[in-house]
Amino acid sequence: MKKMSLEEFNAMPVKAAVSRNAIPAMCTMLLFLVYNLADTFFIGMTHDPLQLAAISLTTPLFTMFSAISNIFGMGGTSVISRAMGQKRTEYTKKVSSFCMWTATAIGVILAVILFIFAKPILKVLGASQDTLQLAYSYLVIVAFSGPFSMLSGTFSKILTSEGQPKKAMIGISMGNLLNIVLDPIFILVFHWNVAGAALATLISNVVAASYYLWYFLSRQSSLSIRMKDYSAKDKICSSVLAIGIPAALGSMIMGISVMVVNSLMSGYGDMALAGSGVATKVTMVTGMLCIGFGQGIQPLLGYCIGAKDWKRYKETFRFSLLFSFIISVIMTGLCYIFTSQIVGAFLTDSNAYDYAFRFSRILLTTSALFGIYYVFQSSLQAMGAAVPALIINISRQGLIYIPLLYVMNSMLAVNGLLWAQPVADVLSLILAMVLYFISYGKRVRQIDKGAGELEI
Repeated sequence: MKKMSLEEFNAMPVKAAVSRNAIPAMCTMLLFLVYNLADTFFIGMTHDPLQLAAISLTTPLFTMFSAISNIFGMGGTSVISRAMGQKRTEYTKKVSSFCMWTATAIGVILAVILFIFAKPILKVLGASQDTLQLAYSYLVIVAFSGPFSMLSGTFSKILTSEGQPKKAMIGISMGNLLNIVLDPIFILVFHWNVAGAALATLISNVVAASYYLWYFLSRQSSLSIRMKDYSAKDKICSSVLAIGIPAALGSMIMGISVMVVNSLMSGYGDMALAGSGVATKVTMVTGMLCIGFGQGIQPLLGYCIGAKDWKRYKETFRFSLLFSFIISVIMTGLCYIFTSQIVGAFLTDSNAYDYAFRFSRILLTTSALFGIYYVFQSSLQAMGAAVPALIINISRQGLIYIPLLYVMNSMLAVNGLLWAQPVADVLSLILAMVLYFISYGKRVRQIDKGAGELEI
């Protein structure tokens, strides 16, 4: 099959380019969602809500791995796609090599930290005497997957910047599907419970990372992971971090906010904690698809910016807004209709089920807005608007959401903890729209004044 480049995508009709680049990215995130749900689903089949609570406690820690990989995945994608629009081929190789080796090194460091300090960290997160050992069994095994998770998370995004969304999808898909196969074997057949779920996760991350290494070593890519191409100079490090850190902070703060929710929710009992964890996964169906869509269009928008093709940029942006809004409305409607069935697939304890059902309906009230929000967010990242991107990424789950958790918990108790998210969603969307139009106007004026070559 002929390899596609971003230049060739740019020559297609907008609808075709968006569909061909965004749909594989959405499929990747959907499989990532299934992968995240697999542990919860099969642990749920043990009919032990304490094990579900233990999994919920560890989730924010592995959000951190995803967050760090976003520094180099999202940051690298933004820099590479704009550089490709400027025909700077050698520069793109240096950027991809920088992302590969730096992400892997950080993954090793984080794995060591989690392994050594697992129990103190879990106690801080709100682990009870009943859930501490279960959560520890899961955490110490999955910690070893850190470097592999970082590598696969980084390159599942960066490959889209060279017009290879299908290749980007394959590695993650292989790992996720393997995890889904291994989970029931390790959890239900071998009765390894949470440790079995952790081992399945470790193996799947190793397989996914191995695919991306093979892809580069077989010289199929126009990018590079060779050490001789590694460089942090020529604004490579600063440019990747300028966009990558805001993207990562969004995921990191999401993990922190989940820690805060878990800590506050644990005050209402382990069943409320288990129900909250499942409710969050219900809204992930819509959220992950919209995040994937945003990641899919980012390199297309970035290429247009690098090539200074604003007409094409506006057409892509407008179509993307419509497409993503339709997706989020449809998925929210389906999740609302089938809330009972989705929650029932994870929980059998009636108390935990009641919590999860009620919490899910609250969180679904604003999930139809996800599509619009993530298009604005990805567009800011594509144009290299570092400060606005930073503000957006730390606001929805951080500056806006975390204070609301404490305020609404004091006002509405357990329901307030959940209503804080819909309120934060609305306020964050308004903020994203304002910052986008300010940044867009600034970028256009820069071009109109003949500012020369756009900065990477």
